[in-house]
Amino acid sequence: MKKVLLLIVCVAAFTVPPTFGRDEPLANEGKAGLYARSIEQVLRLREEEVDIATAALIISEQWSDLVHGRRYLSRLDDMALEIRARLEKKKLRPKYRAIPVINEYLFDELGFKPISEASDPNDLFLHSVLDRKRGYCLSLSILYLSLGERLGLPLYGVVVPGHFFVKYDDGQVRFNIETTSKGGSAPDEHYKTKFKVPEDDDGIYMRKLSKVQTLGCFLNNLGNSYCDIGDTESALLALETAVEINPSLGESRANLGNLYLRNGQIEDAMYEYRTALQINPNDAKTHSNLGNAYTKRGWLNDAIAQYCHALELDPNFTQAYKNLASAYCQLEMFVQAEAALKQALILEPKDASLYNQLGDVYNQMGKYRQAISQYKKALKIKRNLAEAHYGLATCYNKLGLVEDEIRAYKRALAVKPNMVAALVGLGNAYFGKKKYDAAIEQYKKAVRIKPDDGMIHYNLGAAYSNKDDYKQAVAAYLKAVEIEPEMGDAHNGLAFAFYKLKKYDLAAKHIKVAEQLGVEIDKKLFRAIEKKLR
Repeated sequence: MKKVLLLIVCVAAFTVPPTFGRDEPLANEGKAGLYARSIEQVLRLREEEVDIATAALIISEQWSDLVHGRRYLSRLDDMALEIRARLEKKKLRPKYRAIPVINEYLFDELGFKPISEASDPNDLFLHSVLDRKRGYCLSLSILYLSLGERLGLPLYGVVVPGHFFVKYDDGQVRFNIETTSKGGSAPDEHYKTKFKVPEDDDGIYMRKLSKVQTLGCFLNNLGNSYCDIGDTESALLALETAVEINPSLGESRANLGNLYLRNGQIEDAMYEYRTALQINPNDAKTHSNLGNAYTKRGWLNDAIAQYCHALELDPNFTQAYKNLASAYCQLEMFVQAEAALKQALILEPKDASLYNQLGDVYNQMGKYRQAISQYKKALKIKRNLAEAHYGLATCYNKLGLVEDEIRAYKRALAVKPNMVAALVGLGNAYFGKKKYDAAIEQYKKAVRIKPDDGMIHYNLGAAYSNKDDYKQAVAAYLKAVEIEPEMGDAHNGLAFAFYKLKKYDLAAKHIKVAEQLGVEIDKKLFRAIEKKLR
């Protein structure tokens, strides 16, 4: 009897797949990465010790104090156990045949789905994907990889320009898993063609990523999310770490360049853009952004070359047309700017900003009626576009339509109360109508917003002087020359105000400075001051 029993046990051992109870450990049991408490700790781990879900949830906790990562890890464990139970029921081992089971569970039964565009930063994080059951390519792939590591599946992240997916590869069977298409599979050639993958044998694209490299892709997107909410310090840390992890990921380089450019680090920005373009020379956005860096350096011809290259790569890239038109305007190549914007309007006929920018071009050309027409088109699309109201006001000013000018400035300020140019323009319009108190009110508002603008202080001084308030005029003029010592008109204004205040020595001092600075001084005032000093 003992021999027969032994035979039966042996046969069972070879014919029935292993069974797992709910208490059996998952494949990631005991990994050091499960106990990490910071990204710095994660990055110090050996690859086999990294737990991608734990790392992603550490980042979630940094994003929101309300997230308790351990609770989400328990949810992932429960999901993995449920999948394992279904595999056991189907007598399937956790290999490639497990993928349809995972897909059915995640996408059909639980209803996880992709979003159309990554506009909400919260769709990036693993905790929010679990809560909302929605995400985009990277966040859904992080979820998929997290379950895979718990089931012991050979799954890897794969990145291509602008996209992320998962690959199954056990050394014998390999195929791609598209998490934005219910786990469907597409061949490598599909990704290479659709996402214009650069041909580089040493690059990161289309390669199986390590968990740390996948985390680097996550940090790249995280950096952009911090940029969106204005947290520059966290954005910089995330993006610099992303570049350190994946130095050949063009997107990380380009995004770091964008942040540097925003911070005024133009040389650093240009370095990152150029490096990104060495990695992926077909990235139209990065060519355009490099053009923006050149524009800030004043290298307008180089900028134009980059914008044109961007448009060769992507003829439908509206922002590149806008940037190109702006560069042309700075070179006073208005006809070329007009042509660029008209081409953009063919692509985006309902973009109010394009009509507004075309209005600005006509305004600079002195074609004020045509400019007004474009500004009004912009306002038909977007009634609260402050820049278009401001543009109208400047055209009305040139045409001598003062009441229309004032109304347009007021409409601009109703939308943007802190629009300094509109405040100064409205002040000037009141000044021209000799409504000096109203002008002073606008200049004061502008000064509070932009206290280091000498010209505003000068305008304020002129308004006070015209209403015979010479004490206040002197204070404003002195502030103007403190900011801009070579503002000859302010010195001239001081000479007149000091003369009226009977401070003839000071009047003489400033009228001489004004004359030295090339201002045409009032000879009668000069003689009057000299006479008082005799």
